[in-house]
Amino acid sequence: MRLISENLGRVKERIHSTAVSSGRDPQDITMIVISKTRSADIMNMAIDCGVRHFGENKIQEAVPKINDLNKQHSDLTWHMVGHLQTNKAKIAVMNFDMIQSVDSIKLARKISGIAQQIQKNVDILIEVNISGEESKYGINPDDVGQINGEIASLPNINVRGLMTIGPLTLDVADIRNAFRRMRKIFENLQVRQNNVFNVLSMGMTDDYEIAIQEGSTMIRLGRAIFGR
Repeated sequence: MRLISENLGRVKERIHSTAVSSGRDPQDITMIVISKTRSADIMNMAIDCGVRHFGENKIQEAVPKINDLNKQHSDLTWHMVGHLQTNKAKIAVMNFDMIQSVDSIKLARKISGIAQQIQKNVDILIEVNISGEESKYGINPDDVGQINGEIASLPNINVRGLMTIGPLTLDVADIRNAFRRMRKIFENLQVRQNNVFNVLSMGMTDDYEIAIQEGSTMIRLGRAIFGR
């Protein structure tokens, strides 16, 4: 509990200082706490420290924790951030408030069809492979405009913005350039959308300060909060 509280305090200070030094309002940045491999008891400690947004990577691990914690707390928000297979889309639609990892039109159509069946509107982010690394999922940056248009036309889906994972490198310039390119893609799409398209999810434990400097509105932190 003490470790989580201290880590949260330290991270919030860094978010605040980075945002202010970049001319941004710290309130415009949402922190998602990545809780994969963490038990509901550990997550409850984070909740007691004020955390309300959680991100999970795997459906089978997430659902029992979602069910357990939602019985205890009515104000939690759940984000699916890991790769989502189409055969698990129904479970994701039923349990998550936002699906951040929509990486194909096929998956988006599946989500839309399920959402229609259960009469639910689903918030999603389109995942972009900004680094071009073969080990990562996501849409080619050059195709985002076209694919966004197709997905946005599907019923019962709200395209809230874009998500990406920064390049796997220690080179700060490469990370910054990738995030800067991502922001430009986001801004170009934003001018064509209504104000619901307002989420740019980028930045994790090792690069969230760079992401904030380059315009991220949502960061995803696990190790920075829970430790290794």
